[in-house]
Amino acid sequence: MHTYTEKLRQVMDHAAQAVVGKHEVIEKILVALLAGGHVLVEDVPGVGKTTLVHAVAKTIGCSFKRIQFTPDLLPSDITGVTVYNMKKGEFEYKQGPVSANVILADEINRSSPKTQSSLLEAMQEGQVTVDGNTYKLPRPFIVLATQNPIEYEGTFPLPEAQIDRFAVRLTMGYPTFTEEKNILRSHRSEDPLRRIEAVMGEQDILEMQQAAAQIHVDDTLYDYIVQIIQATRSHKDIYLGCSPRGTLALFNNCRALALIRGREYVIPDDVKELAHCTLTHRLILKSEARIQGKMPDTVIAEVLKSIRVPVLAKVKGND
Repeated sequence: MHTYTEKLRQVMDHAAQAVVGKHEVIEKILVALLAGGHVLVEDVPGVGKTTLVHAVAKTIGCSFKRIQFTPDLLPSDITGVTVYNMKKGEFEYKQGPVSANVILADEINRSSPKTQSSLLEAMQEGQVTVDGNTYKLPRPFIVLATQNPIEYEGTFPLPEAQIDRFAVRLTMGYPTFTEEKNILRSHRSEDPLRRIEAVMGEQDILEMQQAAAQIHVDDTLYDYIVQIIQATRSHKDIYLGCSPRGTLALFNNCRALALIRGREYVIPDDVKELAHCTLTHRLILKSEARIQGKMPDTVIAEVLKSIRVPVLAKVKGND
């Protein structure tokens, strides 16, 4: 357990060389990776979304492909195509860029919903189907997508079915005065991305995913998680609450966070900490709530406040 924690700490420290002051964001990406999920990083242009994804990809030492989403991108540009090989006299599959461990879907909301949806099967089942034939994708597999807020020109909102497949949604935010000054210092000689080296590989990640799946979750926390999800479906300001996929995402994310923090069990604080980044993008608020200026984050905060936090005997023993 401690070996995993130390290696994951190295990953965060290495990635932080390129994205100053974003340890928490990097940690949440690792949460999704160990939980077998995907990440949506949403923020305004220029705050380091693409740099963040590049930095994390380099530290984990897996195969990496970048897909630049544009209005003219086609689904086959992502999944690959079947072509006729004249020498062999048969059709053969030419892999698309989705056939890698880490996929950077850069500015994913700049392509049409049809193209965005070409990732649905890959994100859910770890495979792609081309011309009736199904091809497995390598493991581990994670999509790290970036997007600008939908109110910017030239963007398309992600389909609900796809946005629900992201285990975590993150925002970068602007750096503080000190952080921005450190960014300038880090770029004095060369791009800090060039200095980042791999800390672990594919097998390490697969082992950590298995270890995360063995993290203990007390039965009272099963109740706590389900109560939170159920509350989103009956809240007065929510038109569409969280799906069962959201329930599983929160459950798996909590186990992954416990592993990263060096614990063999989940605590209620894990659930509270991850509820916002796991659930807010799955909610659709009622029009009246949006008119009043309410945001999904606010509603999730109300939900968490309305539910009694369980007290675990194991936690009390550690206190």
